[in-house]
Amino acid sequence: MSVALKLYNTLTREKAEFRPIDAKNVRMYVCGPTVYDYAHIGNARPVIVFDVLYRLLRHVYGADHVTYARNITDVDDKINARALRDHPGLPLNEAIRLVTEKTETQFHEDAKALGCLEPNIEPRATDNIPQMIEIIKRLVAKGHAYVAGGEVLFDTKSMSDYGQLSKRPLDEQQAGARIAVDAHKKNPGDFVLWKLSSENEPGWDSPWGRGRPGWHIECSAMSGRYLGEVFDIHGGGLDLIFPHHENEIAQSRCAHGTDVMANVWMHNGFVQVEGRKMSKSEGNFITIHDLLHTDKFGGRQWPGEVLRLAMLMTHYREPIDFSVKRLEEAERLIAKWPIPEAFEGEPDPTILDALSDDLNTVAAVQELHALAHAAKADPSKLPAFAASAALLGVVPKKTEIDEAVASAVDALVEMRLEMLKAKNFAEADKIRDDLSAKGIQLKDGKDPASGERVTTWEVRR
Repeated sequence: MSVALKLYNTLTREKAEFRPIDAKNVRMYVCGPTVYDYAHIGNARPVIVFDVLYRLLRHVYGADHVTYARNITDVDDKINARALRDHPGLPLNEAIRLVTEKTETQFHEDAKALGCLEPNIEPRATDNIPQMIEIIKRLVAKGHAYVAGGEVLFDTKSMSDYGQLSKRPLDEQQAGARIAVDAHKKNPGDFVLWKLSSENEPGWDSPWGRGRPGWHIECSAMSGRYLGEVFDIHGGGLDLIFPHHENEIAQSRCAHGTDVMANVWMHNGFVQVEGRKMSKSEGNFITIHDLLHTDKFGGRQWPGEVLRLAMLMTHYREPIDFSVKRLEEAERLIAKWPIPEAFEGEPDPTILDALSDDLNTVAAVQELHALAHAAKADPSKLPAFAASAALLGVVPKKTEIDEAVASAVDALVEMRLEMLKAKNFAEADKIRDDLSAKGIQLKDGKDPASGERVTTWEVRR
């Protein structure tokens, strides 16, 4: 590739050329879902963003030289609560398994529908408990952790440069909603590494009693086990910078004695829905499943490639306002692109240049649209368009429609033509609008021979 890959590093607050530790084994870790509920559109953004980065790294360094790990958090107090609520008559471990298996399966289906490749490694927290215990034992032995109040806690003041990622000096940190302030803590910012479990909570044997891990230690253990003590890129949402990623760094560095945990830290921006923060209390909590399979958002279902393109039309570090208008804009754009039959060829240099500049998907989508227009006029450009679209993971698809549905649409189109002949424009417009709401687009024209009005239709992708 002619242009060097440049990435913005949250740790340094600078955009710099990416230099992997080992070009034959580029390693990336991204915080995955906590599988207590269906993934919402805020969860979808890092899945899509880091899939684009994964595709780009595979293109640059070779598919066999990139390792992408994205974890599954399947031990968490929210999961416990959901299991007890949904399956009150079952033993807790069985209930937890039912909850996590269902939501994990749904997450995988959602990610696939959004055009995302599977990561190379997808470790589950519950499969890495011994690794978590080992890290905690090291931290206690080195004086970075202590036992108090039935918990093992990380001593934030034992680390002289704690707070580098969030740039929040320890003496200025206030205990927030996600940091419990307890009398047994040495410092308000100290966080839990291991906590005791009651009979009604999942637990594992440890030197500190039967218990379960804190949230942060899980990712330190999984990334260290599968990618090494120091790896190339760690990604996640902006909301994870503090305390999650800050505490991952503290644990990992202090346990392993390293200067960094990952060389590059990347974070995607927040997602709003129709200009408001997404929340169940606001009534605008939208899951990926809702968008793909129900009419909860905009009165219709949305194709996965449209959802993906709508996300990529905003730079990953910027906040995004997820709206029906944005989805319609993405749908109109992709409907103008040719549908490739094959994907051989090389991505266009303009697409590579855009993505190599800190994943500038906004510029890449603009260039892809120009390339699509050129490919329609010159079929020799179609392979470059197809390869470029594949690099972004936004592939236009043919839409299949049931024969019975097609017959029903044909009948409505004929009925509308009769209404127009009778100058019953209100009813004709209503038929058109009803079909449009269902994703059917009508196109009026004239028969070249007779000059009479004819109407064709197509399914909007």
